[in-house]
Amino acid sequence: MSAGIRSEKPAGRFRRMLDRLSSSEEELQSAELRQDTQATGCTRICDCADRQIVKVTGTLRHVTLRPRAGVPALEAELFDGSAALDVVWLGRRSIVGIEPGRKLIASGRVSMSHGRRVLFNPKYELRPLGQE
Repeated sequence: MSAGIRSEKPAGRFRRMLDRLSSSEEELQSAELRQDTQATGCTRICDCADRQIVKVTGTLRHVTLRPRAGVPALEAELFDGSAALDVVWLGRRSIVGIEPGRKLIASGRVSMSHGRRVLFNPKYELRPLGQE
């Protein structure tokens, strides 16, 4: 092994360690979510276009019961490290397992509502709690 190769490895490790120490908690979580999106083969939320059928993954940030046109609607914000997307289940007041901090995979057709990406009544899979 040459001396040049040995000196590059510690510098790379040191640089990664320094980057992790100087990054905020939110930046580290965002990077982890982006890696998870890539590993599961899902589309990044920032790449989702209007009327596109997508499969996305991320963490639920907020879950809210908000009626739409007099019909109950459970709304959740899904974040994957690149952008956020609203997931809305019409006619539902609650769904077991849908809670802030839970990871899930959702698929459906993206629509734009008030400048935000929205998935209405998506198919979804809750990620196992051990992977969070």
